[in-house]
Amino acid sequence: MGYLKYLKRAYKQLNKPEGQVLRSILAERRTELRNSAPIVRLEHPTRVDQARKYGFKSKQGFAIARVRIRSGGMRKARPSRGSRPKHFAIEKITTGKSIQRIAEERANRRFSNMEVLGSYPVFKDGKNHWFEIVLVDSKHPAVQTDRDVCWIAEKQHRKRAQRGLTPAGIKGRGLGQRGLGSVRSRPSIRANRKRAK
Repeated sequence: MGYLKYLKRAYKQLNKPEGQVLRSILAERRTELRNSAPIVRLEHPTRVDQARKYGFKSKQGFAIARVRIRSGGMRKARPSRGSRPKHFAIEKITTGKSIQRIAEERANRRFSNMEVLGSYPVFKDGKNHWFEIVLVDSKHPAVQTDRDVCWIAEKQHRKRAQRGLTPAGIKGRGLGQRGLGSVRSRPSIRANRKRAK
């Protein structure tokens, strides 16, 4: 496994005394993240161990994008006239998707010739979350001849992020569980008359 084992261990010890060096590095990186554009293509992944877990390889046809998403629930307008709910119904209203799925979809729309393999969180503060998205060009010859990721070139994998077929999408649709208790989630919640909700 090599150095990736030690990198993963360093991030696990981030909040312990052993993680002092890594905490100082991440503190310097905050300013760069906050001043960058919402969607940025990177030359190298920040978390190499996480990127490799989702199939990233340092070769042609693969790319990494960093996406910034605002935190919190939905921004609902306060009713200005007419009959109103007692407490205005503007708080504690959240999206049906996780913000990680939203980040994947935005990256896929920006890089429309590529498919999303997976994503992982990088940093968060009181206002925003940052995710890195692993992208792959399914039409690139280096990808089509790679045994590990050549499956992405088949037509049933087009627009995976929008269809909820990435790891974050499968988790959000309740498909990570099998057997007893998960019957109402398949084939989908909507197809099963929303009984899983």
